[in-house]
Amino acid sequence: MKNSTFLFLIVLAISFDAKGQKPNENYRYHIHPSSSPIHIDGVADDDAWKNTQVADNFFMVTPMDTSFSRSKTEVRMAYDKQNLYILVINFKPVQGAIIVESLKRDFAFGKNDNFLLFMDTFDDRTNGFSFGANAAGAPWDGQQGDGGTVDLSWDNKWVSEVKNDDEKWVWEAAIPFKSIRYKPGITQWGINFSRQDLTISEKSAWAPVPRQFPSASLAYTGVLVWDTPPPNPGPNISLIPYAATRLTRDYQRDTPNKYKPTIGGDVKIGITPSLNLDLTVNPDFSQVDVDVQQTNLNRFELFFPERRQFFLENADLFANFGYATLRPFFSRRIGLGVPIQFGARMSGKLNKNWRIGVLDVQTSSQDSTPVQNYAVFALQRQLFSRSNVRVLFVNRDAVNFSPERNTGTNRFNRNIGAEFNLASTNNLWTGKVMVLKSFTPEKTTEDYSHAADLKFSNANFTWQWQHEYVGKNYNAEVGYVPNATRMGYYKISPNVAYLFFVKSRRIISHGPKLVSNIYWDNQKSVSDQEYILSYNINFINRATISVWGASNYVRLLRPFDPTNLGGFTLETNSEHNWKSTGFDIASGPQNRLTYNASGVFGGYYQGGHRNNLRAELGYRFQPFVAIAMAGNYNDIRLPAPWNRKELWLVGPRIDVTFTNKLFFTTFVQYNNQADNINLNSRIQWRYKPASDLFLVYTDNYLAENFRVKNRAVVLKFTYWWNL
Repeated sequence: MKNSTFLFLIVLAISFDAKGQKPNENYRYHIHPSSSPIHIDGVADDDAWKNTQVADNFFMVTPMDTSFSRSKTEVRMAYDKQNLYILVINFKPVQGAIIVESLKRDFAFGKNDNFLLFMDTFDDRTNGFSFGANAAGAPWDGQQGDGGTVDLSWDNKWVSEVKNDDEKWVWEAAIPFKSIRYKPGITQWGINFSRQDLTISEKSAWAPVPRQFPSASLAYTGVLVWDTPPPNPGPNISLIPYAATRLTRDYQRDTPNKYKPTIGGDVKIGITPSLNLDLTVNPDFSQVDVDVQQTNLNRFELFFPERRQFFLENADLFANFGYATLRPFFSRRIGLGVPIQFGARMSGKLNKNWRIGVLDVQTSSQDSTPVQNYAVFALQRQLFSRSNVRVLFVNRDAVNFSPERNTGTNRFNRNIGAEFNLASTNNLWTGKVMVLKSFTPEKTTEDYSHAADLKFSNANFTWQWQHEYVGKNYNAEVGYVPNATRMGYYKISPNVAYLFFVKSRRIISHGPKLVSNIYWDNQKSVSDQEYILSYNINFINRATISVWGASNYVRLLRPFDPTNLGGFTLETNSEHNWKSTGFDIASGPQNRLTYNASGVFGGYYQGGHRNNLRAELGYRFQPFVAIAMAGNYNDIRLPAPWNRKELWLVGPRIDVTFTNKLFFTTFVQYNNQADNINLNSRIQWRYKPASDLFLVYTDNYLAENFRVKNRAVVLKFTYWWNL
């Protein structure tokens, strides 16, 4: 099966790909050196801009992709030995009007008027960088991978300014060559410019992008033509030291206040303009956002994304191997409740076709957990125009391991895997086939997994097939494989969807979608079946409505508490059938008051009943304050001994952006399932580009009686120093 799938995808790659010409090869922007100094102030008055090419005549992407944009946009670019410069004049289709959520960095794309730059600096239509701003001046930067997804957790050093008047808003920026990675010597990069204007519910791009794809899609970039190769950035070494002090108190154990000052930092070394070495010593992640809590009624582990800066550059090389629920490497396994002592990571391009990633991190010992060393090696080879082959090796070793002291821990765990990723020239066909094998003491059989998928997507029709097999002894201790608790399974997930486009002043498209998931256990008996049929309506103002019906069958492979409150459990091999209906509604982002709501109504385990309502209300006092209130209510009615259980998860949040360099965020999360109330407040002052001062306050309370469980106050100072 896996061999035939691999051959099929290769044939598709050859048929649709085979070094095909870029769809937007004829959209070319010629960039030249700046004729005079450029001052970044958001005012288009520097003489240097008069001698540059103008990119205009943008194409509409949404709501339809068949005409020119109604919003006029003009883009100019230049460079010198240190920086790449961009000036963008965004003329307002509605005089004096802008729509923004706040001045928050790396803003939510769909809730802001914005302009974004996408650069394929390797000209491989797979990896790149994105920079931009919203109409009030909030900056955006991210690293692109897998053909266009933007990782906004990536952060680097650059400068940006926005100025507004009744007719236009102007964005001007300087991006140091030291802050990006690119192939030396080439004279063509992929590039595209994206504009979103919510006042007329329109997204546009300079090089046209089909509406079913994000404007970040690197398959549809135009060409940035350099008169000479981009300058070598020279020695590229950055020191990022930090100093932090932490005051904590554990009220449950009635321990005295603990005061702990720490120092550490990171070093970034540009080995070449496209290959980077990152070093870290005693890293501190106290300023990273607290995870948004989730009500867990699942039999399997929940997923929380990586937010720590050290793990983020070229993260797709490591973290995107496999599928969302079948990942051999998940960086959040490293340092989970245990301090990291040091780490090193080399990642980037060896040349146009080869990418490499090497990671080594060591953590401290704690209680019965020994010192752990984590090593990861990834190598990727581009094939055809946008496809690639990737190999990955993951190793966890316990240092000074002792079976007597380190109970419950394997001495080592290793994973090795290979995958082929298909991406056609026009992005209509995508797919993957992969195989993984694990190595764990005393587990030598049925310790491999295999998965594959193939997807076709055009404006109207989407079809996908995905299947996976996981052996009962497959073990990825540094990965994310929540379904591995099934002790071996086979799964298929076919789905299909169709959209009808209509001529209406309010509705742009509507259509059905069918999703199915079927699992077999290692005895080839069905253990889970899920079918979901939905009908979706998309409005011109970006609002959406979906109604659906579902049918579920579950045969439990181990005991399970359907309330996840740690009480009574259902028996292994007990069978459960139910049907349910639901809805999902999202408002358009134009109004100051926005909302999302969804509901689930129907059956549940053991012949029970579950009603679930989720909602989020948001209000903005643009551009300085954004308020959100999220709620999740579950009413679960089961026979004795569970009876009726009501689960609440409520989370108000306030973001205050005094300027685009000074932010205050505070939120509360009340979760009676976890018997916890979490309060987190954070002040961030970006006093220089990529240099920050943080003050973070955290409280945790018992939900039942509001008694304090623990408290922490952290003051952290970071400085980005380019040598």
